[in-house]
Amino acid sequence: MAEDDAQDGIRAPLVLSCALLVGVFASLVTAPAAEGIFGAFLAALMLAIAAHDARHYLIPNELTGAAFALALLRAAAVVPDVGARALLWPVARALAVALPLLLLMLAYRRWRGRDGLGLGDVKLAAVCGAWLDLATVAAVIEFAALLAIGAYVANAALQRKPLRGTAFLPFGLFLAPSIWIGWLGETWYLNWLGGWPG
Repeated sequence: MAEDDAQDGIRAPLVLSCALLVGVFASLVTAPAAEGIFGAFLAALMLAIAAHDARHYLIPNELTGAAFALALLRAAAVVPDVGARALLWPVARALAVALPLLLLMLAYRRWRGRDGLGLGDVKLAAVCGAWLDLATVAAVIEFAALLAIGAYVANAALQRKPLRGTAFLPFGLFLAPSIWIGWLGETWYLNWLGGWPG
């Protein structure tokens, strides 16, 4: 048993390191110049969020705050001539995504007497809105939800356990990498199919 724990202690950092290298490399290859660097930082933050949520069932405010601030910095860097107005769209999208989920979280808590969605997930969804167009946000959240359900069903089948409607899932584990994948898809489309604006 101790040997298995030691192997897990080595395997997890190795997997995370490889995932980080892949994320940074893919970001820099997909996007030119500053956008690729922003994407690489996003990959690192989303990986950190996913790893922390998988282990502790908690999304740290420091990481979501850093990802949100990075989205605002990116918006200001893309159109520096516009000034503070460049920050309006990412903030508006973040609110448009987070507020309905917050209301859903509160309504579910009142209806069922327990949480169905954590506040950390709502904040991470706001980060998703700050980084991505609303159409991509919808696809990313749906993709993450399907991944989470699929992983839960597969894990229950492997362990021969019954499915439970009250099962607690670390949704950030699935949403965080999906946000980066959404950014990658948007950026790839703009760079290779749609052409960069301007």
